[in-house]
Amino acid sequence: MQALKSDRLHIGVFGKTNVGKSSVLNRITGQEISIVSDIAGTTTDVVEKSMELLPVGPVRFLDTAGIDDKTILAARRVEKTMKIINRTDIAVIICDYSGIDDYEKKKKKKFEELKIPYLILVNKTDIQQISEEKLNELYTLTPHVILTSAADDKELVFKFKAEIVKLVPEDFINSPKIAGDLVPPKSTVILVIPIDKEAPKGRIILPQVQTIRDMLDSDCLSYVVKETELKQAIENLKEPPALVITDSQAFKQVSEIVPPEIKLTSFSILFARLKGDLDTFVKGAKAIDNLNDGDKVLILESCTHHAIEDDIGRVKIPNWLRKKTGKNLVIENFAGHDFPDIDDYKLIIHCGACMTNRREILSRILIANEKGIPITNYGITISYCLGILPRALEIFKK
Repeated sequence: MQALKSDRLHIGVFGKTNVGKSSVLNRITGQEISIVSDIAGTTTDVVEKSMELLPVGPVRFLDTAGIDDKTILAARRVEKTMKIINRTDIAVIICDYSGIDDYEKKKKKKFEELKIPYLILVNKTDIQQISEEKLNELYTLTPHVILTSAADDKELVFKFKAEIVKLVPEDFINSPKIAGDLVPPKSTVILVIPIDKEAPKGRIILPQVQTIRDMLDSDCLSYVVKETELKQAIENLKEPPALVITDSQAFKQVSEIVPPEIKLTSFSILFARLKGDLDTFVKGAKAIDNLNDGDKVLILESCTHHAIEDDIGRVKIPNWLRKKTGKNLVIENFAGHDFPDIDDYKLIIHCGACMTNRREILSRILIANEKGIPITNYGITISYCLGILPRALEIFKK
């Protein structure tokens, strides 16, 4: 089974036009995934490629357009390149024997602001060696510098892997648990999974699948039921479960069934911790009480899908918000990897982010924090509106 896009290490490839970004990437992946040409600006859009990069594991390369693109669609392409930074776990700046200038230095500054580790790869050494002065300048920026030629360096892949391994974020080396660290091994966990219109026929949604696997990896006993069978499931157990995890949409019904002495939370809240920043999201939810008539709320989704009649992001959450606040709110939805202009919003509510990586969510949180706009997520918003957020957070207090 292939690794999910959201679980892969995202490696962004950046650099000026015609320094050989695509040639380097093709050599590393062993496939012609990017067009190679002597004409500057050949890579017009972001090219994505998933592969296994041993010993790192599953990765996803993001080959971007040249950051000094001078073609007709330059502004559009450079804008896309900039947005890719927010999805990048490790950045690769590629230059040639000319060294770097303000283009690369601006990207380097952005990487450092977002705490994205990066390396600099000097390509085309078969044509001309970089001067000692320019090379020393690179080493003042980072110790992670590779001198190579995509055309004939047989050691390129080895050199690249060696540097990537040094830069891999800690959470990719020691993968965080979804819920397995919250309960003892061998304990019983009940997972409440409603089968509704949003659940594809024959399948359950991704966060639920990942949580079940996490329970198995943590040597826990998983009991999967619908909300209509939850009461009987609890009664069937000889001992109370250590934790009940529910789909957020069934939170109210489940909270009324589960005795107060049993810990309760939701898949979305678990993913708020896994993919984002739980404390920031909890703080953001409290801003709901400060909303006024006419305030704009942005509901962000990582993936695009066809909205159904009672869609959670377009119908249910807006209804819960208006009922909780009693205000006439302006609620707008946005889906996809792009991040819209958020200046006019008083609150941002993010989905569970099962289809994107943590780097992208943290980047969005950082932008929201810089602009002073509260941000939270689906599960925390729902439990806050229903008045059960303190209980849903009880399991995390230790």
